[in-house]
Amino acid sequence: MISGCTDGRIMVRRCLVTFKPFRIFVVGIGFFSLCFLMTSLGGQFSAKRLGDSPFTIRTEVLGGMESRGVLRKISDMLEVILKRMDSLSKLDNTSTTDARRLDELSSAINRFQPAGLVERIQAIAQNVSNMAIRVEQILQNSVVQGRAVRDGTSSQCEVPRDPHYPECPGKVDWMRARWTSDPCYAFYGVDGSDCSFLIYLSEVEWFCPPLAWRNHSSPPTQHTQPAKAPKRQAAFRTDLTVLLDQVGTGKESLSFMKRRIRRLAQQWATAANRLDAKLEQRWRDQKKILVHVGFLTEESGDVFSPKVLKGGPLGEMVQWADILTALHVLGHNMKISMSVKELQGFLGVPPGRGSCPLTGPLPFDLIYTDYHGLQQMKQHMGLSLKKHKCHIRVIDTFGTEPAYNHEEYATLHGYRTNWGYWNLNARQYMTMFPHTPDNSFMGFVSEELNETEKRSIQQNKVNNMAVVYGKEASMWKQGKEGFLQILHRYMEVHGTVYYETQRPPEVPAFVKNHGLLPQHELQQLLRKAKLFIGFGFPYEGPAPLEAIANGCIFLQPKFHPPHSSLNHEFFRGKPTSREVSSQHPYAEQYIGKPHVMTVDYNNSLEFDTAIREIMRTKVKPYLPYEYTCEGMLERVHAYIQHQDFCAPETPFMPTNLSKQGSAGGSRTPGPLFVPLPNSTALGWSSSVTAPTAWPPLSSLRLLVSQEDQSCVEACQSAGFVCEPAHFRIINNKEALRGLEVQCDVMDSEINHVLPAFSVVRQECGLQREPLLFSCAGHSPKYRRLCPCRDFRRGQVALCRDCL
Repeated sequence: MISGCTDGRIMVRRCLVTFKPFRIFVVGIGFFSLCFLMTSLGGQFSAKRLGDSPFTIRTEVLGGMESRGVLRKISDMLEVILKRMDSLSKLDNTSTTDARRLDELSSAINRFQPAGLVERIQAIAQNVSNMAIRVEQILQNSVVQGRAVRDGTSSQCEVPRDPHYPECPGKVDWMRARWTSDPCYAFYGVDGSDCSFLIYLSEVEWFCPPLAWRNHSSPPTQHTQPAKAPKRQAAFRTDLTVLLDQVGTGKESLSFMKRRIRRLAQQWATAANRLDAKLEQRWRDQKKILVHVGFLTEESGDVFSPKVLKGGPLGEMVQWADILTALHVLGHNMKISMSVKELQGFLGVPPGRGSCPLTGPLPFDLIYTDYHGLQQMKQHMGLSLKKHKCHIRVIDTFGTEPAYNHEEYATLHGYRTNWGYWNLNARQYMTMFPHTPDNSFMGFVSEELNETEKRSIQQNKVNNMAVVYGKEASMWKQGKEGFLQILHRYMEVHGTVYYETQRPPEVPAFVKNHGLLPQHELQQLLRKAKLFIGFGFPYEGPAPLEAIANGCIFLQPKFHPPHSSLNHEFFRGKPTSREVSSQHPYAEQYIGKPHVMTVDYNNSLEFDTAIREIMRTKVKPYLPYEYTCEGMLERVHAYIQHQDFCAPETPFMPTNLSKQGSAGGSRTPGPLFVPLPNSTALGWSSSVTAPTAWPPLSSLRLLVSQEDQSCVEACQSAGFVCEPAHFRIINNKEALRGLEVQCDVMDSEINHVLPAFSVVRQECGLQREPLLFSCAGHSPKYRRLCPCRDFRRGQVALCRDCL
């Protein structure tokens, strides 16, 4: 009997040696399936306790020392088998090696002692499960390697050592060890082979370079690249019914936004007709746009909705309502998301994907979101910003400067905050006011009055009536009594402070408090008042523009020193070093007297003088064009049609350009930048072919800053605006030569104040990292090269030739 069993084992071993490698693993699968079956049967007959699972490792085993010894032997045997399986995962084509390793596996199996297995197998069932998973991986790897050999691609799956993809080898090593840790990898076709790792890391994520042979191979994942749809023309819309349905219901914040959309509907329609005539029916591409309002999602906490009826901040909701309306009126194909579930649905994320990165083509041309939404995209579906970030536009109230946006630079140089470090092009951040030219100015709208309404307001103004800008009782605390008493001597003071049952004790008795007013009632109050006075907070809200548009003079406090992230808690952690000189810098700088007065509230004489001057001054209702419906439509239209952060940006090479000679069209070298008449600035030479750019190079004005002066200030002092898109044009020796700068040393560095030069040391520096081109940067050691531009009257975001 024993002899017969021995002969049988020898025959089995000889047969196994003749099998193809993947067939051997099939036999292995059968063996381990038998183990699972016995495990299940063992659970039927063992005296298990209530609640034990068939795959629970028992901490208590019957049978004393003998049983423990048997289990130890079985455990040792399984460890040997696991080691052999690791060896088998690296099978080569040498039959002698295969035979030797199979002999080792057979020897390990022969050591298997079945005595007592039924009662004791539970303690090692989990090991068997792990082995089954390993065998499945080996089978998959074997099949893939065989296919790679047949297709001739095995040699092309070597891990590349590309300096542009330094993380690739490390990521491949990580995938080798952890690719079974998440079902996402299998979903994208990862099967344990180096080929599948490289395909995933180059096509789903971005850590490895694209594989050249993939152009004529099968698709990398279950997604196929659809044919590019033909472009469709956008047509202006004046009916807002569809938009109102898309906004949805269920929250007071959404109700507020819908009321605003309805109230301004006629003004949007009029503005659409005006812009349509101005553009003269020119073609406009219709874009597929996703708008994800992250700060209103339940996942972000939605702290704003409950405060809508309690005097909470409404600026963000005002801006989002106007953005939605502008995109709809411009005729784009828009989807609106107010939850992570809606976001996943619109992006086409399959159920159960968890945090798998989004792959394949993005189903939208543009995604408008905020910082909350950006974080949700990263957390919930792993939207690979490296791959799809060029489509994103971030609505960012206070702005994000390049030094805070560049993750590595911010971390190394102390600019890291809670909100920056996304490595976007700084122009992808869109602000409420044009305070940071590094970003794009999105804005919002204020209600525009017709001439009849303006005349009526001027006739019915109450000369001694003031309305205080402060809807929350907390804004009236501490330090307000002195200047309010002065104001009360000259004017009747009105407030719109929220309260539920009784008058807030913080509001002085002489103030006539109307409580929180609906928007149309607030408008009526502002149309009567002569003065709208700020307390210093909130910063840069929409209310002062609404008051000025209704014929009020806005009085605000001057800050000494200016408020910034260095000295004020509100700005601490925000990704900007901007210094705020007053409550509303836009009103101070872009509107100014007589509509806006900025004074020191701590100086009683200065404040008293300002109040008396306001009472003598007559003003007409005024609204800057860029805050009208037409102005916003014009601006958003220009961004959508001209801003393209997905196109590969080739470095500007002045040596590839030449000057057109006047005689017979001959080509001779010439300066790129030439002096402009009646100006200290240089412009692009009209005799040199300009590279493609937006804004066009006809708008460029090249200036030099003073030491410790930013390009924002340098351009502003010359009547221009800093244009970050033009930095790549002036970041070269030709610009320095045109400015007659002496450079004994020329370096290329990563620094947010470059390009710049030092007069004392005669050192010049060019920028090596395009993401760090910054209008805001300044240094006491350097004078900066500043790319300024002209701008349209009333529309600072656009140059004269930008539309």
